[in-house]
Amino acid sequence: MFAYLIRRILITIPLALGVVFVVTVSFDLIPGDPAALILGEFATPQAIAELRTSLGLDRSLPVRYVTYVADILQGDLGRSIRDRRPVTDILAETFPYTIQLALAAIVLVLGVGIPLGLLAASRPGSWVDNLIRVTSLAGLSMPVFWTGIVFMVIFSVNLRWFPVSGSGTWRHLVLPAITLALPSIAVVARMTRSTVLEVLREDFVRTARAKGVAERSVLYKHTLRNALIPVVTVLGLQLGQMLGGAVLTETVFAWPGVGRLTVFAIFNRDFVLMQGLVLILAMVYVFVNLLVDLSYGLIDPRVRYQ
Repeated sequence: MFAYLIRRILITIPLALGVVFVVTVSFDLIPGDPAALILGEFATPQAIAELRTSLGLDRSLPVRYVTYVADILQGDLGRSIRDRRPVTDILAETFPYTIQLALAAIVLVLGVGIPLGLLAASRPGSWVDNLIRVTSLAGLSMPVFWTGIVFMVIFSVNLRWFPVSGSGTWRHLVLPAITLALPSIAVVARMTRSTVLEVLREDFVRTARAKGVAERSVLYKHTLRNALIPVVTVLGLQLGQMLGGAVLTETVFAWPGVGRLTVFAIFNRDFVLMQGLVLILAMVYVFVNLLVDLSYGLIDPRVRYQ
């Protein structure tokens, strides 16, 4: 297991360096002069030149890349153009809120999506199966911002069960977490159903049933573990998306997380903050993918030796 862990970490390192390189060249991909875009049309040439120097745009791409990697290793992601604060300090304030929201949503996904998929697979073609499939399709079809607004109108404005927006208590977390989790619940439920149905057709399942093993034991002990790898893959993608900043959900509910911060950085043309956000969000995906790879080895020991 230790060798498998080391091998996966070593594979992640060049991927992380590639992400840093893409973030470094992001300034070169912006049409026009980034410094002029930041300062506006009335900026003087001297002000533009000074900003280019402060952002390092007057240096070559290899120099900027090496410098940026060195700064990252020291925990320095630059300073926000708008409020002149270190980007790391801003992320330290907002990222815990996104983690809190994402973990609450993923708990809902695990607690609702997988059981629904198992229930549908255990009764294929029944009214329960059809109801779960239709409901999950509806959950995938509804836009997140529309779902959030509907929840706010019903549960905040009319019933007054939960706050409309903001953060601070568990009641502020309920509606954003449910809104964020609904599409993922639908995806996980459908994936669980399809993979469990495939495993139920395998010979070892028929053998277990022929030996008189209880159906519940067949479903949970024999089938579910062998069907988990595709489900875990989907869960990893969903968790990466949630930790990457649920922009629409956080914007609708005024949740002070990374997604809302991303919208702020875009509207304020804070390219340094945007660069740091893109790097952190990309690294979140890299880290989540590493966790998913490691979980494969725990679910199926044969993966460790491939």
